[in-house]
Amino acid sequence: MGLYGVMTGKKGKSGFGSASTAEDVTHSIDASHLTAIITGGTSGIGLEAARVLAMRGAHVIIAARNPKAANESKEMILQMNPNARVEYIQLDVSSIKSVRSFVDQFLALNVPLNILINNAGVMFCPFKLSEDGIESQFATNHIGHFLLTNLLLDKMKSTARESGVQGRIVNLSSIAHTYTYPEGIKFQGINDPDGYSERRAYGQSKLSNLLHSNALSRRLQEEGVNITINSVHPGLVTTNLFRHSGFSMKVFKAMTFLLWKNIPQGAATTCYVALHPDLKGVTGKYFGDCNIVTPSKFATNNSLADKLWDFSVKLIDSVSK
Repeated sequence: MGLYGVMTGKKGKSGFGSASTAEDVTHSIDASHLTAIITGGTSGIGLEAARVLAMRGAHVIIAARNPKAANESKEMILQMNPNARVEYIQLDVSSIKSVRSFVDQFLALNVPLNILINNAGVMFCPFKLSEDGIESQFATNHIGHFLLTNLLLDKMKSTARESGVQGRIVNLSSIAHTYTYPEGIKFQGINDPDGYSERRAYGQSKLSNLLHSNALSRRLQEEGVNITINSVHPGLVTTNLFRHSGFSMKVFKAMTFLLWKNIPQGAATTCYVALHPDLKGVTGKYFGDCNIVTPSKFATNNSLADKLWDFSVKLIDSVSK
């Protein structure tokens, strides 16, 4: 959309722009026949996306780590919409064990799955390993969602086949994917504290989200499966993702205040890609301000995407064993 479009809210080809809200982009859409999972749906744009999808009639499963925050979010949605269908299942996306447990609990509900929104994430964290021994930003933002998506694919495929309704997967990436390590993905040093950069590690994880989307999109198309997967950049939004940010980020926000969105605007692109009928059949794309935008060269490198896929599978297998 460009800097001018972000600052002015000028609408793009889709009819929406940076000033559009999640309610705007889903206006008059009936989602009552859909079931959606949203990771990290207890705050920020994840909570807003959960609220709006529920408002449009979708059966929403909030997948989140904190039971107290999840129940408070559920109650907030029900207070605003007593007819909302919203449930909570615990999920710590940084934990492979927790991801597997979540999937088991969800499948036990015996409900369809039309939409998967991989929204949860961490940003600019000091170096830390997850309980599985994986660098925390890579573990949370990529590996957990990669495994979650793969474990839920059969359910999404059967739902699409039996209902005739196209399934949709949305990966929350970021423009930060352009600021990664020189080689794109630091395969030989994912868990190495030497040379670790909080910002480059975050960019690496967001690039991984894009590469995952593109690789899975190609695989689904080759299979002829009625499921799309796309990535989105929500924009600059003040949420608790910035809890690890320091003084320099405060200065940056002060200098770029015209570029920042509120939470309803930040959730718009997620909801647009998840629900809008104009995107039927659109897959393997990257969206910003509810319009298709061009990602970095790394993000469109199929060889890098395939290498990351194989690396992720082997990493998960080694941890599981």
